[in-house]
Amino acid sequence: MVIADIARLRSTVTKSISPENFTGEKGGAAKATEGTGAEAARELGKGWKVSPSVLIRGGETFTLADIDEPGMITHIWLTTANNMTRSLVLRAHWDGDAEPAVEVPVADFFANGWGRFAQVSSAMIATNPHGGYNSYWPMPFGRSALLTLENQSPDDVIVYYQVTYETGEDQSDRGYLHAQFRRSNPLTRGETHPILDQVTGRGHYAGTYMAWGVNSTGWWGEGEIKFWLDGDGEYPSIAGTGTEDYFGGAWNFDVPERGWTEYSTPYLGMPQVISPNGLYQSQQRFGMYRWHVPDPITFTRDITVDIQALGWQSRGRYLQLADDIASVAFLYLDRTSTNRPELPTPNELELGVNFTDW
Repeated sequence: MVIADIARLRSTVTKSISPENFTGEKGGAAKATEGTGAEAARELGKGWKVSPSVLIRGGETFTLADIDEPGMITHIWLTTANNMTRSLVLRAHWDGDAEPAVEVPVADFFANGWGRFAQVSSAMIATNPHGGYNSYWPMPFGRSALLTLENQSPDDVIVYYQVTYETGEDQSDRGYLHAQFRRSNPLTRGETHPILDQVTGRGHYAGTYMAWGVNSTGWWGEGEIKFWLDGDGEYPSIAGTGTEDYFGGAWNFDVPERGWTEYSTPYLGMPQVISPNGLYQSQQRFGMYRWHVPDPITFTRDITVDIQALGWQSRGRYLQLADDIASVAFLYLDRTSTNRPELPTPNELELGVNFTDW
């Protein structure tokens, strides 16, 4: 939606699913008599914040939204304990497809991949104090939508959420949102980190989030991102000029006398810099995003995307790195599912703990 569209009178119907209205039905909200707020509302009764959240048991999958009509999700808000967000996996199925189009840990979907809060002030994802996760990625569907949240931890977790969507408008000219997660931990030295691997169909690439953990000293962001489009062979059609360049920064993200400098803008940013603390948090870590919303990368047959990991060594030579790199690719396709990577196991998703976490 462009800004001028807010003045356009719309023929759609707005609906919202939350623990206060699990189905989104008209006139169906705030009727709960049981829920996580029932004890606090015991003197107030029905309609007074009786069911603001849900308890998801360890190892269980919870249905966030099950919509059985054409429409488009316009906003998702969610919050939970920040240290649980890598253990929760968000999935989205479109039009009854058994295969998910979205399969991403909550932390990474909302550009907070290191399991601790970072303020993100972008057009598509906004993460606000202290762990209010917002998605404005449009999610259209022709017949139905199913959103689930899997708790891969053995511990129970409380989740607050709201899924807002609209119905009553033709969605046939829109693509389906896909989001794919990958982690190279560590990246094999001399190889590139795959962001997308031979995804087929017609569509456009819409964005990248990366959680980058540095396993060496010195600068780490000389690597280029590359896009192979529509049958490209050995060489890609699009090549960037460096990691910090792709995310809209320059010169190592290093402002003189300030060092690494976080930033968050509507379509690109580095909102998170985690510095070593002199003890167990020994590695430098970064969170970065680049939303191709004003500048989508279109393709008609297939797309592959990867990124190099390069630093410097003596005599001005590049150094191939073996860093911990996780990525989320956001794209729109003309189909409800495509080939996707196997999701890492819970142990492979872990970010490490301190003795105090045991």
